[in-house]
Amino acid sequence: MHAYDLILTLTGGLTAALVFGYVTQRIGLSPIVGYLLAGILVGPHTPGFVADSKLAEQLAEIGVILLMFGVGLQFHVEELLAVRRVAIPGAIAQSLVATVLGALLARAFGWDWSAGLILGMALAVASTVVLIRVLADNNDLHTQAGHIAVGWLVVEDVFTVVALVILPALFGSEGAGGSLWWALLVTAFKVSALMAFTAIVGTRVIPRVLDHVANTRSRELFTLTVLVTALGIAVGSALVFGVSMALGAFLAGLVVGRSEYSLRAASEALPMRDAFAVLFFVSVGMLLDPGYLTEAPGLVAGALAVVLLGKPMVALLIVWAMRYPFKVSLTVAIALAQIGEFSFILATLGRELGILTTGATNTLVATSIASIVLNPILYRGIRPTERWLSTRPALSRLLNRTVAEEDGQTHGAAPVVSDPAHRAVVVGYGPTGRTLVRLLRDNGITPTVVDLNMDAVRELREEGTHAVYGDATRPETLEAAGVQQASILILGSAGMADSSEVIRNARQLNPSTVVLARATYLRDIPTLKQAGADRVYSGEGEVALAFTEDILDRLGAIPEQIDRERERAHRELGET
Repeated sequence: MHAYDLILTLTGGLTAALVFGYVTQRIGLSPIVGYLLAGILVGPHTPGFVADSKLAEQLAEIGVILLMFGVGLQFHVEELLAVRRVAIPGAIAQSLVATVLGALLARAFGWDWSAGLILGMALAVASTVVLIRVLADNNDLHTQAGHIAVGWLVVEDVFTVVALVILPALFGSEGAGGSLWWALLVTAFKVSALMAFTAIVGTRVIPRVLDHVANTRSRELFTLTVLVTALGIAVGSALVFGVSMALGAFLAGLVVGRSEYSLRAASEALPMRDAFAVLFFVSVGMLLDPGYLTEAPGLVAGALAVVLLGKPMVALLIVWAMRYPFKVSLTVAIALAQIGEFSFILATLGRELGILTTGATNTLVATSIASIVLNPILYRGIRPTERWLSTRPALSRLLNRTVAEEDGQTHGAAPVVSDPAHRAVVVGYGPTGRTLVRLLRDNGITPTVVDLNMDAVRELREEGTHAVYGDATRPETLEAAGVQQASILILGSAGMADSSEVIRNARQLNPSTVVLARATYLRDIPTLKQAGADRVYSGEGEVALAFTEDILDRLGAIPEQIDRERERAHRELGET
């Protein structure tokens, strides 16, 4: 019955999310709004189909783990350290202000201070899933503002871990001053031990394991290895070190991200993360009892004001005071103006300690849903605000003072690329690819090679040739290879699986690039040309053409005649 419930929950939740997500996308809202509405629809507080909320929450937790692992893959330690000057004090100040405001709000509605403290903590911590999703949807994840926001969130997550340890010591049956300080000491030791373990053991063991698995050339084994790494370190972090699985997954991603396999891991091993992230939003929607909104509208409105006004105002002032551009300050402030999964973890602990009631949980869920719905809409106002400021030079100069040099000024700089007319991307480094790369270099064309043979990639990098280890069927791999700036894409491997998918993805990234493809058989040519290839050369056709040219040469044909016959053969074979 459990398996049936799992399948029913997955099918019902994802189907509702698909329908509502499509509708909200079509009317100009974020699909996240649709996913939350889908959760309310399949939840226990509305009529009709009811999904299993516990199963949905468990599946959503996997999504959080995979999402944090993916963030760690693309977020290097250097970038995290680069934003420490603003992220650490900013997260501390914002968390304190939000906690105090939440506690005062709770007291105003008759709650005791202990319940108010937990409510304030829950309102202080932003949602990882929402923040990453909003930044990624607006192409801001890998900008200066994105780095600051993610670093800020990591600091908040560490505070949440500390809070999860302190609260039982404060309000549990054994709570005492001595146990509180002991809990703090143990937490600091565990977090430090986890980071040391990940940095020392992970950087030495995980890359070697990935090396051995990659040499098997099995995609399934590689995917499985990366997933085991992400889930294993996440679960181990919770069981052994007592920290959140999300933090453990983030550290695991940092380790894999520092290896040569980061791109392939990100593009190939995490295709399920989006589906699980959708389930997170569905599970949040399932928690809300719509009837509660009429019982305590003032409390919900006050909590929402803390999240949408109090928290962003503190973040805006702190980032701006550290002399960052106003746009960066505003982006960080709005990105953090929401709450999510960690808020529910704190609320669950509060219920277990007998401090929070069901009404408190409903308040947090309603606030979370409202903030998640409004956050993408508010984010869209950043660029219009910037344009409005550009029409007022005096105000713009005041808000955009001299920018801090310390925290990665190069993050937003555009990469220097060579003339696109002299750049080519070559997929496959077999005998044909080797010859192509040599001829391209000899003729002043800069090649970038994409291959799944790590030894070949390392050899090319040692020679000074840009090479990308990854699956060319993934858009992320083609982006890393620079297809957007290349004038030519060459598929040089014979019988390469999914060549059509590579061509279609390349066309989406760069419609003007010239695509030259290689096919094993003549029957494959129409399919590749339909996918968008400009020229396709087949092994069968080239052998027939070589025979024809040799015969004509032996019969004394002139060069013009041979050229004419070659063109005719190409037309008949469908290669032109």
